[in-house]
Order: sequence, then structure tokens, then C-alpha cells
Amino acid sequence: MTLFDQLNTSRNWNDEERQILDQVQRMADDIIAPNAKRIDEESRFPWENVEAINALGLNTIFIPEAFGGMPAAYRLYLEIVSIISEACASTGIIYATNYHGMKPLIDFGSDEQCARLLPAIAEGGFGALAITEQSAGSDATGMKTRFTPDGDDIIVNGSKIFITNGDVAGRILLFGKWSGIDDPRKAISVLILEAGAPGFSVIGKEHKMGHRGSSTCALAFDNVRVPRANLIGAPGQGLSILLASLNKSRPSIAAHARGIARAAFKDMVAYGNGRVQGGRKVLDFQGNQFTLADLAGELALVERWIDYVADLVDGGAENFGMEASVAKMRASDLAMRMTTECVQFHGGYGYCTDYRAERLMRDAKITQIWEGTNQVHRQLIGRSFVTK
Repeated sequence: MTLFDQLNTSRNWNDEERQILDQVQRMADDIIAPNAKRIDEESRFPWENVEAINALGLNTIFIPEAFGGMPAAYRLYLEIVSIISEACASTGIIYATNYHGMKPLIDFGSDEQCARLLPAIAEGGFGALAITEQSAGSDATGMKTRFTPDGDDIIVNGSKIFITNGDVAGRILLFGKWSGIDDPRKAISVLILEAGAPGFSVIGKEHKMGHRGSSTCALAFDNVRVPRANLIGAPGQGLSILLASLNKSRPSIAAHARGIARAAFKDMVAYGNGRVQGGRKVLDFQGNQFTLADLAGELALVERWIDYVADLVDGGAENFGMEASVAKMRASDLAMRMTTECVQFHGGYGYCTDYRAERLMRDAKITQIWEGTNQVHRQLIGRSFVTK
């Protein structure tokens, strides 16, 4: 039994979870993975992959039953993200973004809001999370998007950049600042913007190094009227909602990076056992064995840590921000290292599109940047040890 066989056995999925994961794996193998190369080459949104995901009802696993869902453990959700991302990173982040955008509504929205806004997501609709602006990247307090109350409506003006699913989402979790509150932290508020509102527009799509099948958009809001009923919490509660939400979306990004790392590791093993140089398999050379051993050890540790964080969430833990940061940082760093070594392992072939090694490397890079750059996470973790 290999290292990873033992690790997988120790996860002890129950029969229902195992059945779901088997279905997801078949979908990934039969539909998503075969489409990945073409989607990347054509920079095309993977509608057929999304249809397959919706056929399994995978959005329902993070939505309460009362609002059209069939909720499952967070650990299961993370494993599903990894399986899909291993097959196609673009499809993986499209799926994960539905969770990132809608989980704050589930956790902090009213029953009325959830009943009105979530069923469309449970049925396969798209969600998005809109925080970043030109003046507000790692420092969300720098955002300039403005929420101005006007009777039963909120008038939204401003713009956002780098918004995953921005052009396909029917529900956008939108952060901005409440007019009349001067403190830049206390002014941050959050609402759900429904697609199709007059004055809302997609003003551009990014042309990216990787994740070319996933839409990354710039959005504009020109006197957009949003019902005040779509405000989550009270004015000024947005920052606390944002920070709590990131603690759950960051392990999701870790799971996404884990999927990319798994793909690269498997490709290295397959290539190393199949490629012969000087009459010997590439993996017969001790130096290559050492490389693979180091990477296997790192991957095993990341696997365990992500499961640990998931167990904290499933167990109802309230304070797991540092653990979430460690998961995101280490998984994304490993994804970048693993894919870089995968390209090197393949030699000149790794630099060509005949193999997916170069695509995995391009896809891995962004995982060190979004949901907080790894430099930010190192700062968060490091300063947690400073005594006061």
C-alpha cells in the first residue's frame, strides 16, 4: 500500500460520501479532464463541464435543505473541489466560487433572503464574490464602491476588478462602503446584487496566464438600484462578514491548489516510470527519487492539514483563521513548487503543450495570489506570535 493509499483509507468516508465522491471522480475522468486542454487553448468557458456538475447537483451540498440544498460536510466539499481542480483548474475555481460568493449569505443572511436568493444557486446558478478594486487589493478598506440608501433601495456606484464568474453569476456578493459612515473600516457593508439590474455592466474580461476557461471580469455600477432587502446584516457589518467568510473560502482555495498539486505529482510518477533514458527509467535515478520523496512528503502533510481545518469547521469551531491561512499558504506554495518540478521532470516536453505540465504550472501561480497573497498570510501568521 502506497503512502497516499494509506492516507485515503484513513479518511473514513461514509457510504453516502463515498458514493458522491465516486460519481464526482467519474465525471472528472470522463467529461472534465478530456475537455481541459481545449478549454485552455480556446480560452472558452467550460459550459459542458458546468452542465455535468449541475447534473450531479453539486451546488446543493453547501446549501441548507430549507433553501433547496442537500447539505454535506465541509470536508466533502473540499475533496470535491480538489477532484474537479485536478481534472481542470478552471472548472474547479468556477465551482468553488459559487461557494465563496454564497456561503456568507447562508451564514449571515436572514431566512427571507436565503429563501429568495439561494434556490437559483441550488438549481445550478452561478455565484460571485466582488471585493477587489484598483485601490483595494490586499487592503479591503481602500475600496471606493459606494452604497447610498434611498428609501427602500440602495444606490450602488463604483467598480470591481478580477471578479471570477463576474459575467455569468446571477448572484454577486458585493462589498462597498456605506454613505455617511466616515471610518473606512466601519463603513464596509455587503449586499447581494442580482444580475440584470439596470446600470450594472461587465466592462472587460482579463486575458490570463492560466485558468483561461474561467471568466475574470471588471464590473461597473452606475447608479444601480438594489433592494434594501438584499443588504446582509446592518450597514457597517461588512468587514466582520468579510473576514469570517475568508476563513472558509481560503481552505477552499487550498483544496483547489491541492487538486493542481495532485495532478502534477501523478504526472511526474507516470512520466518517470514510462520515460527511459540511458537504458533506465527516469525514476530509477536517485536524484529524481529524492525529488519525488520530498514532494510526496509535502503533499501528504498538506492533505492532512486541509482535512484538519475541515474538521474544525465541521466541528463548529469559531476561531480558525490562522489554520485557514496556513492551509491556503502551504497548499498554494506546494502547487507552484510541484508544477515547476513537474515541468523540469518532463524536460523539454514539459515546456510544450503536448503534456499538461506547462498548463498546470500556469494554473498554479494564481493560487499564491488570490484570497490574500501568501505574503499577507505570512504576515498574518507571523504577527499572531507577537506578544501584546
